[in-house]
Amino acid sequence: MSNRGIVFISNGGVDHATEELWSRTAALLAKQGISVSASVQGWPKSHWRVQRLQSAAIDLQIRPTRYPLAKRAFHYAFFRKKSKAAVEVERFLRKKNPKLVIFSDEPPFPPIELIELCISRNIPFATIANGNDDRSWPVDELAERYRNAFAQALRCYFVSVANLRLTEKQIGRQLQNAEVVWSQYNVDFNFRPPWPSSLLEAELQLACVGRLYPPHKGQDLLLEALASSAWSGRPWHLNLYGEGPMRGSVERLVGHLGLSGRVTFAGHVNVETIWSKNHVLALPSRSEGLPLALVEAMLCGRPVLATNVGGNAEIVVDGATGFLVGPPSVENVANGLQRLWDNRANLEAMGKAGAKRIRELAPPDPIRVFAEKIARLVQEL
Repeated sequence: MSNRGIVFISNGGVDHATEELWSRTAALLAKQGISVSASVQGWPKSHWRVQRLQSAAIDLQIRPTRYPLAKRAFHYAFFRKKSKAAVEVERFLRKKNPKLVIFSDEPPFPPIELIELCISRNIPFATIANGNDDRSWPVDELAERYRNAFAQALRCYFVSVANLRLTEKQIGRQLQNAEVVWSQYNVDFNFRPPWPSSLLEAELQLACVGRLYPPHKGQDLLLEALASSAWSGRPWHLNLYGEGPMRGSVERLVGHLGLSGRVTFAGHVNVETIWSKNHVLALPSRSEGLPLALVEAMLCGRPVLATNVGGNAEIVVDGATGFLVGPPSVENVANGLQRLWDNRANLEAMGKAGAKRIRELAPPDPIRVFAEKIARLVQEL
């Protein structure tokens, strides 16, 4: 392939689950002998994800989130029409002279100036959209630029059909070069933990797994629904797994609703530990791509209560493998919880049905599948 390789460009936070797909793929491709580099925004050098990339011999550019005053003045004097990210990425691409650039973002829209930079320099590129939100549409001028830019990508990868269709609606164009791929889940494909203690003898253990950020993950909807009088006398406990920029807000809401004794903030815990003690995944999200927590819960034989956003409806069968509610609201989540409670004797069977279904849909090794797709793109150039 000569000495030209692949450059991955990410604008996501280092702890976002959306970074798993591209970063694991990059590491696998590098181990296969392909030259791989990456440019990321503001990742701490000590983070395990950085160390994993560096251990795979990936040249990593970490773009600062804030520049020293002198550098800001220099940028204003000479590059005021370009963002700092564009200046850094352009410098990196000039150094690497890549054969292929891959953009990975949580929304489907990478910074338009970075895509147009590749177009202007005739650098082949692909995009990975790890999520989308019906509340966030690009304004007209940007939508037109994305219409043109996405059409010139080698591939536009999405993690769910719903995200793909929403993006096409937002830009008013069918993407003939689009493809849906699976993200990497963080549990062995064949892991099957035993069902926790009987629901009839112990309290119902609910797990809400995800970044503590209600504008996307909707923890407030679940907490308000559980604070209703219908749930005050029932035996239940909610375990919140994950961290995020709004943990303090969620903690204050728990206290405000009088739920302090019934909600545990468990932080980051491995998947096996979560599903050794919990019966149900509660996922009250306002927006999603295809959440890893959903796939992992189903692999572990646990039923799901989820809002009908993103790709959730593509894998959850309402009434058979879990409970699909939507659109996201306190009322709809409360109705879903009531259905769950009324069917609590069937939850184990629903979990088994979900485990069977997800293994029919998801590949055992999504990263290897995706890495093969990227390698083929490179070979075709």
